[in-house]
Amino acid sequence: MKTEAGSNDVTEHPRDDKPRPYVCTVCDKRFTTKSSLKVHRRRHIEDNWYSCTQCEKRYHSQLCLRQHMNVHSTKYKCTECGKCLRHNHDLKIHKRSHSRERPFECNVCGKRFTTSSSLAVHSRIHSGEKLYKCHVCDKAFSESGVLNSHMRVHTEERPYKCSLCNSAFSQYGTLSTHMRVHTGDKPFQCSVCNRSFSRSSSLLRHKQQQQKTVSVSLLWNAV
Repeated sequence: MKTEAGSNDVTEHPRDDKPRPYVCTVCDKRFTTKSSLKVHRRRHIEDNWYSCTQCEKRYHSQLCLRQHMNVHSTKYKCTECGKCLRHNHDLKIHKRSHSRERPFECNVCGKRFTTSSSLAVHSRIHSGEKLYKCHVCDKAFSESGVLNSHMRVHTEERPYKCSLCNSAFSQYGTLSTHMRVHTGDKPFQCSVCNRSFSRSSSLLRHKQQQQKTVSVSLLWNAV
C-alpha cells in the first residue's frame, strides 16, 4: 500500500530540493525539520488514513487527498499531452516542458532551467556544495535523488526488474544497459573501424587497445 507524508517529505515533492537531514528509520523518508519527522513517525502506528478510491495512495489529511484527486480529474489537465496535475502551479510548471520556457538562468555559466529548484541543484556544480549526507557511510551528495539511489548500496534494494528475465537492478540506467542483451542494440560505434558496442565502457576499452596496438607498431617500425 502506498502512503503519502506531509509537505516536508522529499517523496511528496521530488522537484523540491531543500535540505532534508531528518530521516525516518522505518521507511527512510527524509524531512526538512525535526518536528515534521516526529509527525511522520506517528503515521507508522496510526490508522486514520484517507484512501484514494481510484488508486492505492493514502493521505493523512482530507486536504491532501482532495489535492491528489485532481490527478484523476480534468481540473488541471494539460491540453498538450492530457496529463492531469494536482495544482494549477504544478500545471504551469509542467507546461514549460512543451513550450521549452526556461525562466531561471545560472549567473555563472548562463545555463537556463524550467524551475528554481533545478537551478539550485545545478548551482552546486559551481559551489561544490553537498547537502545530502548518507547516515550509514557519511558520503555526501549534491542532489537528494542521488542520495536515494546511493542508499540502495546499503539496503540492497533492486526495484528495476527486467521484463524478459529474472534480473533486477538498483539503478534504472543499469536496467537500460541490460536490456541491450535482449534487443542486441549497440549504440556505441568506433569512429576508426566502425565496430559497435552495447556499453560505452566497452568502446573505451576497445579504443585503448587500438592505441596500444598503434604504439607497439610505431615502436617496431622505429627499431
